Amino acid sequence: MTPAMYRRNGWFPTVFDEFLNSDLMNTVSTTAPSVNVKENEHSYTVEMAAPGVKKEYCRVHIDEDHNLCVAIENKFEHKEEDKKSHYLRREFSYTNFEQRYTLPDDVNEEEVNAKVEDGILTIELPKLKKVVGKTTKQIEIK
Repeated sequence: MTPAMYRRNGWFPTVFDEFLNSDLMNTVSTTAPSVNVKENEHSYTVEMAAPGVKKEYCRVHIDEDHNLCVAIENKFEHKEEDKKSHYLRREFSYTNFEQRYTLPDDVNEEEVNAKVEDGILTIELPKLKKVVGKTTKQIEIK
């Protein structure tokens, strides 16, 4: 039994052919890590998948426009391979990643912290403390 093959004929649309063979597919070959964002009454928590990435390869900072900037840079150390065996095929590949996220207005930028643990980059974004209680203000009459 032979597998079904794509046959081009006059009535079959070539949309798939055009899409799959376009330059767009070449530019979409990189993927961004998956990101979870949680919120509670005290903070926002960003969790980013970073399997196998060491903390030395992660950079987190807040830029001058108050955006959270996250960069993950994969560096490979060349190790000598076992001389008795060699790879016939290698598909593990890692790319560098950099992303900016707009921070909510209520984030306390001075208290932001990050850690890498069990393949997850976790960024804790504490909220500003809200002033509880009634405030009064005297208005000057001019």
